[in-house]
Amino acid sequence: MFFKRTFGRFLLALLVITGLAGTLTDNTLTKDERKNAVTLLKETRGKVSAAANGLSAKQLDWKPSPGSWSINECLAHIALTENVLWQQLETGLKARPNPDFRDSIRLKDAEIQPMMTDRTTKRSASEALLPQNAPWKTAAAAINEFKKQRSDHIRYVRNTTEDLRNHVLHIPGGAYIDAYQMILLMNGHAERHYKQIEAIRAEPGFPKS
Repeated sequence: MFFKRTFGRFLLALLVITGLAGTLTDNTLTKDERKNAVTLLKETRGKVSAAANGLSAKQLDWKPSPGSWSINECLAHIALTENVLWQQLETGLKARPNPDFRDSIRLKDAEIQPMMTDRTTKRSASEALLPQNAPWKTAAAAINEFKKQRSDHIRYVRNTTEDLRNHVLHIPGGAYIDAYQMILLMNGHAERHYKQIEAIRAEPGFPKS
């Protein structure tokens, strides 16, 4: 016991002398960053989880126009993209931190959610993220997968000590964002397609039952 206390004091003194004692956790997320991300992730999880409540098979498969997506397809795309974006995040975190690229980041945290959910700007999904390429063929299956993934991601954000801010990622379209912003972008994507589901349900031709 005496040895453990003595060694602990020695280690603390060494950290102070070398200047490391105050920097061991400096690069983890702040309390506000963590709270903000968790709040957004939880809110969108609740919305998507309830997106198919009370809807019939006919309503879930209805499309506003030829070539547009149904609610079923939106849900499959949400679950599929959640998985792919998280894999991209994990790949980025396996690389060494690259803080020199922070100067290339143009987006502020608060700009990401509004940018992603602005449906006046139309975007096309890549081939790999099209609904027909998702393994879930029902709304219930896609929602269950999304809820599982999203709960894991919330748990990660609550507990991670990784240096998310100094892992800068180069995303399609040429933009640079850090790993924390990638989590915000992932949430914004799910929120965007939840709004698409709301828009489908508001269409004049949406089936009554």
